[in-house]
Amino acid sequence: MKNRVAQRMTTLSPSLTLAISAKAKAMKQAGESVVSFSVGEPDFNTPEHIISAAKAALDAGHTKYTPSSGLLPLRKAICEKFEKDNGLTYEPSQIIVSNGAKHSIFNACYAILDEGDEVIIPEPYWLTYPEVVKVCGGVPKYLSCKKENKYKFSAEELKAAITPKTKMLIFNSPSNPTGAVYNEEEVRAIAKVCEEAEIFVLADEIYEKLCYNGVKPFSIAKVSEKMKDLTITVNGVSKTYAMTGWRIGYLAAPKDIAKAIDSFQSHATSNASSISQYATIEALNAPEEEIAAMVNVFDARRAKLLKLIAEIDGVQAVEPDGAFYVMLVIGGLYGKSYMGKPLTNSIEFADALLEAEKVATVPGVSFGADDCLRLSYSLSEADIETGLARIKKFVSELV
Repeated sequence: MKNRVAQRMTTLSPSLTLAISAKAKAMKQAGESVVSFSVGEPDFNTPEHIISAAKAALDAGHTKYTPSSGLLPLRKAICEKFEKDNGLTYEPSQIIVSNGAKHSIFNACYAILDEGDEVIIPEPYWLTYPEVVKVCGGVPKYLSCKKENKYKFSAEELKAAITPKTKMLIFNSPSNPTGAVYNEEEVRAIAKVCEEAEIFVLADEIYEKLCYNGVKPFSIAKVSEKMKDLTITVNGVSKTYAMTGWRIGYLAAPKDIAKAIDSFQSHATSNASSISQYATIEALNAPEEEIAAMVNVFDARRAKLLKLIAEIDGVQAVEPDGAFYVMLVIGGLYGKSYMGKPLTNSIEFADALLEAEKVATVPGVSFGADDCLRLSYSLSEADIETGLARIKKFVSELV
């Protein structure tokens, strides 16, 4: 019998983030007191004015197909957003609205990568990047980033990683899982290397408005016209507007690439939800006071989390400047035992922590950092205090 499942599917690894979250939810539903640091979404409700815009779209009968690339008023609003926030000028034909930023990333990789093309992925990385690259026929090549540099790579390190087979760099700033944010000087140096090697950049900017310490992200497509012609910028409304379930992402790309992506999407999924698109127009056109308020809440939680981590012997945190994650470095505890069993990797550590103290985290191996756990601070300060107290107790009882 021929293979029942295509060979390309055998290269995929299941999402540990979703698996841990599901396990934590099941424990909660069973009545257990679980603190979950595993969830990668804001714990705020979608703002009411955005919900009202969706209701108005329903009442107006906007429930039909839209152009596969998205409603023209939405694509115009996205162009205005790029101009205002990033100093980038695009035409609506260069914008593709998709079913979430993850879908946009898949579309970009599918449109650009041929079989065997290499893609440089800085490590630690968002766990979906290598899986998308592999299923699109590409070959992930990992570029290790040092804790001492807040998990950021340098232009020199990038240059050394490029080979004749390199087709693309995936550049995520602010970063999931590390919270790393590259400043303008760093971005310009990285862009110079990409221009010289003539490699594409997939710039994932989904967390661009979630920054702290006065740090400002800088879009790599802004560096020059040549760099803009080599860049596909991905963004969306999930994180910034607490709209994870609405499933709207978008990308801006050179005209030839946008045209290819539009053609592919028209066959693969057609358009994103019409109702969600109308809600997104409202989100992009509204004042940003709600975003600023959310960022202030995240910043306070970040400070609380870092303070409590500093009080735990044997672990450390790499301070993030963006997103809503902290990498908790636990490698120094490996070899210690829980219930007589030595802990030797992040999966064993996360499983033992969940079993012993009902604290859910994401093993760092998912992100190429097996000496870490990822903690999300998209939960209340009270839960952060409870969770860190439990982690401190767990660590103190290891022998």
